[in-house]
Parts: sequence; structure tokens; C-alpha cells
Amino acid sequence: MTANEDQEMELEALRSIYEGDECFKETSPVSFQFRVGQLDDSKAFILDFTWPETYPDTAPHISMDAFFNNRIAPETKQLILSKLEEQVEANLGTAMMYTLFEWAKENQENLMENHQPAVTAVMATPGSEVTEAPLAKKREKKEQLTKAQKRRITNRTDNKGDLPRGWNWVDVIKHLSKTGGSMDD
Repeated sequence: MTANEDQEMELEALRSIYEGDECFKETSPVSFQFRVGQLDDSKAFILDFTWPETYPDTAPHISMDAFFNNRIAPETKQLILSKLEEQVEANLGTAMMYTLFEWAKENQENLMENHQPAVTAVMATPGSEVTEAPLAKKREKKEQLTKAQKRRITNRTDNKGDLPRGWNWVDVIKHLSKTGGSMDD
């Protein structure tokens, strides 16, 4: 069999195995992405595979350049890639994508054991000390008003936005009639 026939057969097998699996993504007939772990898992990562023309006799190109992997330290990425290269060497000459995907899933904990999820970003300004700040500041939610509420607010204020004099005064007669107080005193 030629390399192209082997690739077509493996591609067909991958499509049938991973049909509907959100972890597997075919970006082209010779490029694939495979996510190891769940989206909300801090130890999850994405592997990019690209087949050269002579695959499976030649090793696939493997990278971890996906934006999803930006929180992973370069040393951890290098460890994962070197371990995958060992698996590629052991399987050279055969269809190996399924084997590599499953090996990465089974060894996720070992591969990511030294991974510390990035929680803070370091910011430096010229001539100052390095400070740490949280990556995601919680935005204060602005109170949403309806049109009717906005209209009432504008009707209570003058054209400068100030409340008219005496806006919170109590109508003394109405108040006393409700409280039962007498005015004969």
C-alpha cells in the first residue's frame, strides 16, 4: 500500500471512531486537533497533528501551539512533546493516531503532574517594581433601569440633574391625618 492509501484508511477509521466526539477535530484531511481532558479541567491540553506526505513511514508533526495551551509552562509542553515523540518512534510505519490519542488520555495525569495553572499575570511599568494582578477582574455590574424608571428620575429632577427644593418634604396635614395626631395642641 502507498502512503496515501494508508492515510485514507486511517482517516476513515478516525472519522468513524471519533464521530461526535468533541475532543477530536479534523482541521484538514491531514491535520487534526485532539483535546486531552475536559474544557473546565486545568490540566487539559490540545495536541495538533499534521501528517507529512510520507506518513505513516515518517513521523507526524506534533505541536502544542493552540491558544488553549497558553497557560501551560513551556517545560511542561516540551515534556509532553518528547514523551509523544517516544510513542511515535515505537509506532513508526503503522497507523498511530488512535494509539497516540489514547496514550495521551491515559497518561494525562503523569504528563501534567508538574503543571501549575496560571492564576495571575505579572505587570511591570517602567521604573517601578513588578506587581502581580489577577487575570480576570470582576467587572462591577451596572444597575439596569427600565425606560419608565429613567423617565421618573428625569421628571423628578430639573434640567441640571438636581432634585427640586423640598422634594422629600412631608405633607404635614396628610401625615397627621394618617397618624391620628391632633393639631389642637
